Amino acid sequence: MSELGFYRNANSNPNQLALVEPSEKTWTRGELLAKANQLTHALRGLGISKGEVVATVLPNSVEYYIAYLACAQAGFYMVPINWHLAGPEIAYILEDSGAKAFIASGSVPAMEDACRKAVSAINFPAKGCISTTEMEGFITLEEFLAEQPTTDPSDRTAGQVMNYTSGTTGKPKGVKRTLVEGDPDDILSMFAMILSFFNIQPGESNVHIVGSPLYHTAVLVHSTAALHYGHAVVLMEKFDAEKMLYLIDKYKVTTSHMVPTQFHRLLQLPDEVRTKYDCSSTRAMIHAAAPCPVHTKKDMIAWWGNSIWEYYAATEGGGTVVDAESWSQFPGTVGQAWPGAEIKIINEDGSETHTDQQGTVYMKLGEATKFEYKGDQAKTKKERLVINDQVYFTVGDIGYLNSEGYLFLCDRKIDMIISGGANIYPAEIESVFLMHPKVSDVAVFGIPNEEWGEEVKAVVELIPSAEESSELSAELMAFAQENLAKMKLPRSIDFMDKLPRDENGKLYKRKLRDPFWENHAVKV
Repeated sequence: MSELGFYRNANSNPNQLALVEPSEKTWTRGELLAKANQLTHALRGLGISKGEVVATVLPNSVEYYIAYLACAQAGFYMVPINWHLAGPEIAYILEDSGAKAFIASGSVPAMEDACRKAVSAINFPAKGCISTTEMEGFITLEEFLAEQPTTDPSDRTAGQVMNYTSGTTGKPKGVKRTLVEGDPDDILSMFAMILSFFNIQPGESNVHIVGSPLYHTAVLVHSTAALHYGHAVVLMEKFDAEKMLYLIDKYKVTTSHMVPTQFHRLLQLPDEVRTKYDCSSTRAMIHAAAPCPVHTKKDMIAWWGNSIWEYYAATEGGGTVVDAESWSQFPGTVGQAWPGAEIKIINEDGSETHTDQQGTVYMKLGEATKFEYKGDQAKTKKERLVINDQVYFTVGDIGYLNSEGYLFLCDRKIDMIISGGANIYPAEIESVFLMHPKVSDVAVFGIPNEEWGEEVKAVVELIPSAEESSELSAELMAFAQENLAKMKLPRSIDFMDKLPRDENGKLYKRKLRDPFWENHAVKV
């Protein structure tokens, strides 16, 4: 593995391009390593030790990678937090994860406000509050790193990213994997080999572009894997269709991790804009996270050729992969099991299904990807299945395998809303609405949205003394805005005299949801 590993590469090739910021300021591998080393020394100076947690709320920026590289060589868990979350949501993750340091940013006023409210709510230790910008109650990152050495720290060992994924209870759960002892270059390069599934090889001829938020698991995984493979990373602050084409053309981008919504926006550009930029450098423009309409993918393949790849996986692990040529033979598939993976389709009685028969999708849990939901052994156990001494897990998706072993998804976890590639869990939103004194019952679900796939819909049952009105609808929306991230807010609120529940209290959410999907493709 001597040719792999960011730290090893940075020491031997310090002048090699590592990162292009959204402003197009460039960073060499040596410069990036020096900052990461300083941060490792500074965090250890706080008393943080192997196995402990550093949390971040950061926009797409060089500091994201500095934080990752610092934690990844010190044996820390890095917890990336969605910067769109509200203060109480951030506070919960900080407290639940046991974070010893919190690296934040006030580059967006709402972000600063949420971060300050979060640390105040749980009395987070001031010495551990670090910000990339001037922020009251936080030490600046520049000051935090002042006079720290740029030399490699001693006792280096591989760390991990611990992402939080919302569960059916509405409270996010940390996906915690056991730390693997060993040289960070060797261990992290091993994980980076996921890129080989997409025929991506080590070497500086590859350039990876990031057009999605780094708090998304796969976006961070693929871009840091690119760094460990010796590739340069081009970073966008946020997705802009034409800007992405410009950057692909300028930096001869070869790889990316995208979602179908981005394909949709690229295809909406006028022909004169699309043909203005050369995208012939692309080799593996990978997409996942949400179903991609067949016609959208066909149009992207027609434009970018066989560089369009797709996979199916989860924060917890995976998965399947399919290239453009194979997908064209089986349109709609999410691929075959990738090397070392195994897919099983299981009936409700626990038996395996036959070819082309629907059931719950289970994926084999490999040694390298073993995880637990932090603080929730019941959830961990519930979503596991043991077959012939092999452990499999599910995220609740429904699908089938054809005779060639290609997986087709028929239904996503039915209650989960997938909007623009982001997973939104109704239970979390419902729990907020139920805190309002005029709400007796509530159901939240996804309805069709042409651009985003789905949007959030809320149906509210009021207490007897409350009356439906536009003013009350606005009041409920304002209440939700105080407690939820913008992406989780309903686009609309309906009122109903009585929500459909059975005698045991089970909500028949399909009765509410299905009418909105009658004239659309099956919700998957």
